[in-house]
Amino acid sequence: MSLKENIATATKEAMRARDSARVTTLRMLSAAIQQLEIDNQKPLTDEQTLSVIEKQVKQLRESSAIYEQAGRQEQAASDLAEIEVLLTFLPKQADDAEIDTVIEQTLADLGAQGVQGPALMGRAMGALKQALAGRADMGQVSARVKARLG
Repeated sequence: MSLKENIATATKEAMRARDSARVTTLRMLSAAIQQLEIDNQKPLTDEQTLSVIEKQVKQLRESSAIYEQAGRQEQAASDLAEIEVLLTFLPKQADDAEIDTVIEQTLADLGAQGVQGPALMGRAMGALKQALAGRADMGQVSARVKARLG
């Protein structure tokens, strides 16, 4: 079953359970996926669908932080609840130890290839994005790589 089919099934189940918050979140996700399919004029793969979900999660995290700074706790809590719904469709998140291990391995591999200097950061992030796709916040991974290199 594809990821889009899982989302459609989850939407139907939420409708049956009369879980309006979950239905709203899943409809928002379905609309974002459908819009991208229309823009590309072809169906999305599961990898592309995952990237849409990751983008939605990132946007919600950013808006939640802004709402908290503005003192709008109810809206921030609503965004965090939407994030929890979306996270159920992403692969299991990598823990800190696993992320550090992947970073060390990637940097060692690139170092063995003779990559140095500023190019190392870009090449490392390219490799890490593929290795940790959907399993880690790439902003945090980037910060860890910078700390490791600097």
